[in-house]
Amino acid sequence: MQLTNEATALVARLDAATRTLVGDDPAARFGVAVSGGPDSMALLWLAVRAFPDRVAAVTVDHRLRADSAGEAAMVARWCADQDIAHATLTPDRPVAGNVQAWARALRYRLIEAWRAAQGIDWIMTAHHADDQLETMLMRLNRGSGVGGLAGVRARSEAGAGRVIRPLLGVRKAALEALAQVEGLPHVHDPSNADPRFDRAALRKALADASWLDVQAAARSAAALAEADEAIDWSVAALAAAHVRADGAGWRLARTDVPREYLRRLLSLMLERAGCRPQRGDSLDRAIGAAMAGRQISLGGWLLKGGAVWTLHPAPPRRTF
Repeated sequence: MQLTNEATALVARLDAATRTLVGDDPAARFGVAVSGGPDSMALLWLAVRAFPDRVAAVTVDHRLRADSAGEAAMVARWCADQDIAHATLTPDRPVAGNVQAWARALRYRLIEAWRAAQGIDWIMTAHHADDQLETMLMRLNRGSGVGGLAGVRARSEAGAGRVIRPLLGVRKAALEALAQVEGLPHVHDPSNADPRFDRAALRKALADASWLDVQAAARSAAALAEADEAIDWSVAALAAAHVRADGAGWRLARTDVPREYLRRLLSLMLERAGCRPQRGDSLDRAIGAAMAGRQISLGGWLLKGGAVWTLHPAPPRRTF
């Protein structure tokens, strides 16, 4: 069947974005994370055409909804009809803590284990430009810095595994239109419209904001991600030269640098000390105190400021 002009253009965009992210390896294999929604079904359809005989699909059934098993089976049937290898993964431990955070962590962990076992090089997810805008606005509303405002990263290799998101420049509407035109079976997760979830509430609020340029926001996120990587590169050099172990703690010998560098260097010292990550406002208070030459407690550690900063375990509290 001949592809429409729109479909041909999307295949070309996926091909170009993927090659930009991971290079031009003709032997590279891709796993597509497919939930059964129109976005991920469209991504799978595009990936099979951009990289024939190099694509497999994987679905995680979190078993949080009565319909989830049927949706996973729908994806499996379609893949079988298209001669695409497919696996359905299910939880290996019960729900704990925040349900959405649990589901996300579970999903990436199971998919990464599957990827490694199958010898697949990269996992593709169907995050798109609308997702990127929502993420940026949610983080802006929480006071995030450069790293947070960079939004969803196009490529990640730490923690979540080897994941690429080549559709961050594509609108959700284009993917939904492709699913309709090509007759791809798909479902809509009701949680995506549940106002109890922050993202769903924001999505509803943005629905009528026609003045927003979603793709321009995606370009801004990409630029911020590059800036964040550049800062990290500089911080690594500063840390190599000026952060040293100091007894049971750590020492920063150079503090005449921009505040963002201080924030990241202090975070690095806390990480090396085994301290739990600190929120941005906690770090800012600590930096302000250290720049004024004072000391302040941070998660069981004591930061002393001045020309040189030191981080040592806080003395035990007195009990009476």
